[in-house]
Amino acid sequence: MPAAKKSSEIANEVEKFLEYLEVEKGSSPLTIRNYKHYLNRFINWLTEEKIRMTLKDINPEIIRQFRVHLSRLPGYKGQGTMSRKTQGYHAIALRSFLRWLTKNDFEVMAADKIELPKITERQVKFLNGEQVERLLNAPTLSNLAGKRDKAILELLYSTGLRVSELCKLNRDMISLDRREFGVVGKGGRGRVVFLSRRAADWIEQYLQARPDDYAPLFIRHQGEPDPTTPDEKMRLSVRSIQRMIKKYVRKVHLPVDATPHVMRHSFATDLLMAGADIRSVQEMLGHKNIQTTQIYTHVTHKHLKDVYEAFHGKGGN
Repeated sequence: MPAAKKSSEIANEVEKFLEYLEVEKGSSPLTIRNYKHYLNRFINWLTEEKIRMTLKDINPEIIRQFRVHLSRLPGYKGQGTMSRKTQGYHAIALRSFLRWLTKNDFEVMAADKIELPKITERQVKFLNGEQVERLLNAPTLSNLAGKRDKAILELLYSTGLRVSELCKLNRDMISLDRREFGVVGKGGRGRVVFLSRRAADWIEQYLQARPDDYAPLFIRHQGEPDPTTPDEKMRLSVRSIQRMIKKYVRKVHLPVDATPHVMRHSFATDLLMAGADIRSVQEMLGHKNIQTTQIYTHVTHKHLKDVYEAFHGKGGN
């Protein structure tokens, strides 16, 4: 088989796999972009190494050589070498691709022959109660932007929403009376989200102070509102909210570099420490797999140990 045909076969099936992720799996654009990046890196490596192969030829030795190549690539911003976590993402993408090929009756190597690298246990950053209160009280409430920021912070901590989910919210999606609303999260998975009374009150105060009819729940506030500006141009972006939170972290001198995701971690950790069961927290966070939620149990186990040591650990032998 000519070399061009050999290399194009893998590339063609990768394109079909990415279409499957988009259409049938409902994967997010970010997930699809990442899988494309990881799989194209594999294809480009085959080309650079002049390795002529078809799908049938993918074998453990080829995968081993590719992983050695990854381990020697420069890391993020040229610092050191590629992290084991990023190397693992490449392995996950290749495994998913091989599983899809097997499902579609291609004779290929079993996906489980690709082992995932062992990753150092993930450290979860979260805010304690006092730090949360300092951050929530950081905005100045004398102007509309401050009222908006206060409502955003209260909503993030009350719900554990992903920042991308928060940005997509429209006014008519939220029932402040019932204090609940629906969102569609990663992988097109829908869930019901519940609001604390405090968060609902701050959102209501913000909306009552707004002089506009824009559909997005959270918008930019610069100058006089122009009714001719399209709704989507007024909607706050993920980056805007990330910058806003960083501003308030600096303002109140928090020792933790809080982000929207740290607010999500704080929400989950607070629930578990208060006695919520992990399956319920999984549902509220919109996690597909319970393993993702279990990263928080390391934090809560330490909390339980501290309680034990404080109240019982000093007992006699």
